[in-house]
Amino acid sequence: MSSLPFSFIFLCLLSTQCLLVCSSTLQDPEIVVEDVHSINNASRRQLGYLSCATGNPIDDCWRCQHDWEQNRYRLADCAIGFGKNAIGGKNGKIYVVTDSGNDDPVNPKPGTLRHAVIQDEPLWIIFKRDMVIKLKQELVMNSFKTIDGRGASVHIANGPCIKIHYVTNIIIHGIHIHDCKQGGNADIRDSPHHSGWWTVSDGDAVSILGGSHIWVMLLGHSDSYTQDKNMQVTIAFNHFGEGLIQRMPRCSHGYFHVVNNDYTHWEMYAIGGSAAPTINSQGNRFLAPNLRSNKEVTKHEDAGEGEWRHWNWRSEGDLMLNGAYFRESGASSHSFARASSLNARPSSLVASMTTSSGALNCRKGSHC
Repeated sequence: MSSLPFSFIFLCLLSTQCLLVCSSTLQDPEIVVEDVHSINNASRRQLGYLSCATGNPIDDCWRCQHDWEQNRYRLADCAIGFGKNAIGGKNGKIYVVTDSGNDDPVNPKPGTLRHAVIQDEPLWIIFKRDMVIKLKQELVMNSFKTIDGRGASVHIANGPCIKIHYVTNIIIHGIHIHDCKQGGNADIRDSPHHSGWWTVSDGDAVSILGGSHIWVMLLGHSDSYTQDKNMQVTIAFNHFGEGLIQRMPRCSHGYFHVVNNDYTHWEMYAIGGSAAPTINSQGNRFLAPNLRSNKEVTKHEDAGEGEWRHWNWRSEGDLMLNGAYFRESGASSHSFARASSLNARPSSLVASMTTSSGALNCRKGSHC
């Protein structure tokens, strides 16, 4: 995955509020939808308002509160889609990052982001002030962590970025991740009790392998890794714009629900895949570039037409502008049911739903 700024609750040089929610186990999509509506309706009754009127159920869940900083854990109740059960560090203590430098990949200093993310216990990680964090090696995360950038301008940039491997319950929200570089061929600590040798990385903003309940975009790290066939991913309420070339997302194996996103720029393609992923695109807006050869939204990778025409890819209710087109394939309605995680809203509403995409300018004592 290429570097992206991230408001991930999955990842992001433009400042997108990316929502990528993943689950390694298949769920009944109707139950998922019912749970989403139940949680959001209960939240609105409790707070005494109908909606913040954004149409984005994640924002509407928490942004109306003046005292959001006094109840940061509430964010963990706002996840939707296949990753709705991600709790991050909700059951742990607050950890305040005070030191943006002194990154030691093997013996991290207390007060640094690296020291926070490797701990064994659940932690909700926040930042004392605005900071730019340049990592010397990838930030290898332990389970049950939330990185919450609200209230500060936090950038992870100009070095290796984040690795989420074989851990569970991660939320990354309200930070910028960009200009990521390759790392690896080095020792990196991944827990208080273990460090090990990590091979060269691709320079991705966030690399996910073998995880579950991740709320945070090459999805599926290798065509040969068949365990990714059980992966379910929701990508919703993002703005993909200037500076992005491809992989929004790029899918390998698994089931992908791409819903209510605003695509205003790409250079090669917007949504790609290999190894027969199922892609359900609903309620998105696609504005094609002016170059005639790049109007296609999709790219079927590493396969001839005789193979990819059997892959289940569909576009439903998407708005195609400036000659954009989505090359559909396959036909299995059962497979699309397994790639459905929430009700898509009309594509005409996408602009209003994504108007606040990106790491928000949140200040204590006021609406975010």
